Amino acid sequence: MKKLKTRWSDQVPQNPDQVLCEYPRPSMRRESYVNLNGYWDYEITGRGKRPQSFAGQILVPFSPEAPLSGVERHLHPRQVLWYRRDLPEEVKRKSGMRWLLHFGAVDQFAAVYVNRRLAAKHLGGYLPFSADVTEFLKEGGNELVVGVCDFTDRSYYSRGKQKLARSGMFYTAQSGIWQTVWMEEVPDAHVEELRITPVFDEEEVEITVCSGAAQKAAVTVWSGEMQPRTVEVQTNEPFRIPVCRMHAWTPEDPFLYSLRVTLDRDCVESYFAMRKISAGADQDGVPRPFLNNKPYFQKGVLDQGYWPDGLYTAPCDEALLFDIREMKRLGFNMIRKHIKIEPERWYYHCDRLGMLVWQDMVCGGRPYKRWYVTYLATALEKLNIRMTDRTYGLLGRKDKKGREQFAAEMLETIRRLGNHPSIVTWVLFNEGWGQFDAKELTAAAREEDPYRLVDQASGWFDQGGGDFRSIHNYFFKFRFWQEKRIQALTEFGGYCWHCREHSMYAKVYGYRLYRNREELSRGYDGLLEEVASHIPEGLSVTVYTQLSDVEEEVNGLYTYDREILKIEEDIVKKWNEVCRIG
Repeated sequence: MKKLKTRWSDQVPQNPDQVLCEYPRPSMRRESYVNLNGYWDYEITGRGKRPQSFAGQILVPFSPEAPLSGVERHLHPRQVLWYRRDLPEEVKRKSGMRWLLHFGAVDQFAAVYVNRRLAAKHLGGYLPFSADVTEFLKEGGNELVVGVCDFTDRSYYSRGKQKLARSGMFYTAQSGIWQTVWMEEVPDAHVEELRITPVFDEEEVEITVCSGAAQKAAVTVWSGEMQPRTVEVQTNEPFRIPVCRMHAWTPEDPFLYSLRVTLDRDCVESYFAMRKISAGADQDGVPRPFLNNKPYFQKGVLDQGYWPDGLYTAPCDEALLFDIREMKRLGFNMIRKHIKIEPERWYYHCDRLGMLVWQDMVCGGRPYKRWYVTYLATALEKLNIRMTDRTYGLLGRKDKKGREQFAAEMLETIRRLGNHPSIVTWVLFNEGWGQFDAKELTAAAREEDPYRLVDQASGWFDQGGGDFRSIHNYFFKFRFWQEKRIQALTEFGGYCWHCREHSMYAKVYGYRLYRNREELSRGYDGLLEEVASHIPEGLSVTVYTQLSDVEEEVNGLYTYDREILKIEEDIVKKWNEVCRIG
């Protein structure tokens, strides 16, 4: 294995106090903000043991497996990773104020201690959690300790594409704190959550200001084209504000409105967009996705969200921006975020830059029966024969607790990310990995969010529901079955060129290997010509595999270090211009 850096790698250890220091929650901003990223003490122990001392330092929020953490050690299922640091002196108890401690994501089980007292517990490696730690603070200094354990693929918990024995399309497991840790000071009465929904056809925005107790709040909405308008509202109750001379959001024109909420002494700022995503039929009766009541072809790219230096964690905010900007520059208008949930800033950048997002839920379950989940499923898919997803044992879903955990995480993912206008589709399952009860979960997702589309089963194990007939095709001629749902090619391509100077491994994985850039570009050109020919018959969504190489998988548009665009730029741009409806 060769160590691989990105262009941002060397900046990180030189400025540890500035690591991912940007405000981590753009959808609800306050002036009070204390970033806890940087060097923490760490130790790894066996289960049931507390460290007597901390032998090393780890750069938070990089996982111990990631080179940028400075540790490069794997956390095994029978171990506990302990973190320790002192809280800044400004974190002090004040009358009428509370201190909230936030974790962007900790993989997989976390126990949080403030001054040796348990302040919070959390299960799940991909979603944020918070704790009010005010009552645990004392005069003369405060200690924060976090204990983490992670089963990775040794249990049924959500893990995405992490695998302890990394290989092929499954990647290096990571663990521990991998998103920003931060604190904020808020008044006793404060805004706890904002729920924002554009009601496009009525030119209104629906807002719910959530707080601990019902009380009055002032909400102000404005933009560069709209004078500020303030209304008084009751918290915990939805209300609507008219949006005069509405300016619609699209990837080509990602127009955002500003929002401010004042509740007693608390003030938060946010934003929203006026856009509508729906399923309908075009003038020829062909099922299509509609954006703002017009048929809209979605040309996307699969994005695993992995980095050679940070694994799940991008080295800096500029790195997050690079991926989105480059895909947009190449003409893509959609990214399918594959079996991973990003820090909120990634979605914020998609909102403001204009990039549609298909958000996958994070898969879990016990080990899958590959002969059943992959080989048999793909063969029957080609014959248009549907397989049930109630064979829990074969799909790794015998554990009732695991099924319940996935269902709860699905709903929380929808709630946590629901304010982001860039997200247009929820993807519940991928290729049968840990799939179960897709019909029931589709209904639950629609009830939670009736304003977005649902891809019930991406690839195979289609149960006939959701808004898409979602097809993966890497090896065969494309074939589409006529039906009432939108035809979506949600994975295809995966063409490979092993650019050795920008690759970690000699062993490679992919679907068709080319020797150089010219050959790869010709292959891509021919493939996209075939894909584009199916648009008149109903193809409405494409997702090319993939944005970048990841470890052994060398089928990216970019190399893993984001240095080399492997396909000729003009060819990618040409087909993204050709692929459109009408």
